[in-house]
Amino acid sequence: MLGQMENRVNLDQITTELDDTCALEDLQASIEKLRDAFGVDHMVYHWVDSAGEQYGCGTYDDEWVQRYLVKQYLRVDPVVVGCFQRFHPVDWKRLDWSGKPARSFLADALRHGVGNQGYSIPIRGPNGQFALFTVNHNASDEDWARFTETHGRDLILIAHFFNRKALEFEPGRQPEPARNLSPREVDAMTLLAMGYSRAQVADSLSISEHTLRVYIESARFKLGALNTTHAIARALSRGLIVV
Repeated sequence: MLGQMENRVNLDQITTELDDTCALEDLQASIEKLRDAFGVDHMVYHWVDSAGEQYGCGTYDDEWVQRYLVKQYLRVDPVVVGCFQRFHPVDWKRLDWSGKPARSFLADALRHGVGNQGYSIPIRGPNGQFALFTVNHNASDEDWARFTETHGRDLILIAHFFNRKALEFEPGRQPEPARNLSPREVDAMTLLAMGYSRAQVADSLSISEHTLRVYIESARFKLGALNTTHAIARALSRGLIVV
């Protein structure tokens, strides 16, 4: 049943096993276990770098994956186009499916077993890496809204954990050590980049908003940024944070 994790594989066990993976190929088994743990039809992790190189793992049918590549759907996929313009998780219903190419793509996807509901988390890494972590399922709008509200934060954390693990297997893509920022400054800037409010960041880090302001101002000064948004952009571009 959708989202009934307590009756399935233990999520902590899955993340522990994910941390123990030794190669990109091992991530396929991890994403299959995650799919089963959340009780959804599909999960997919997909990255594209600045040179156009791609890597992915997931549970879509192989025929659909090959068709996606052959048809070059990457160019018209509203999920990719929409998420590339955003930092925050995106429910597919909020994307623009009005164009003829998008409608044709959606009809083809549904014929090949892609669910009618989707939730994609955009991730931006070092050296131009852009990745998506997607959960896909057949469900009513009401059930899906309930699922994303309940599990959205867990999915965001898993997505970034998954991406960091994938980067470990590609040394040339890993971010530079965050020597310029303290661990607390990295945490604060990362959560802000993920869309958390200042109150939510302070709560997540168990600090006061006054202390948070100190961390933000310190990071802004170190990065030579004009404001917080500029500091986040500079931290991302230098690989000091990954979101």
